[in-house]
Amino acid sequence: QVQLVQSGGGLVQAGESLTLSCVASGDGLRTYAAYAMAWFRQVPGKEREFVALIAAWSGHTEYSDSVKGRFTISRDNAEKTVTLQMNNLEPQDSAVYYCAANKDGDVQLGPRGYQYWGQGTQVTVSS
Repeated sequence: QVQLVQSGGGLVQAGESLTLSCVASGDGLRTYAAYAMAWFRQVPGKEREFVALIAAWSGHTEYSDSVKGRFTISRDNAEKTVTLQMNNLEPQDSAVYYCAANKDGDVQLGPRGYQYWGQGTQVTVSS
């Protein structure tokens, strides 16, 4: 099994910053660098939405248009951690954020491409 444990999140005002982290562990975890890692978010009544990903090995990153230029995804393979730095937050960024891992390492923009998920963490941005 592979477990993803998230930390961070909370309530902030518009324009402020937050950092989300996600640590991987478990007996089933292979070389962490081989996993593509991503962040998704979801609001009630809507589908889970892609936010950002960082590919296996190369560290290639991709972002949704709504967060490009404001959010930064990074990974520390030694610490088995992926981080989402969120700057200049807007009320429409409010959601439950999930980290996800894809054991195949390929770039996937949809949630079905990920086999492992964190527990979710609430981010609320007030105007």
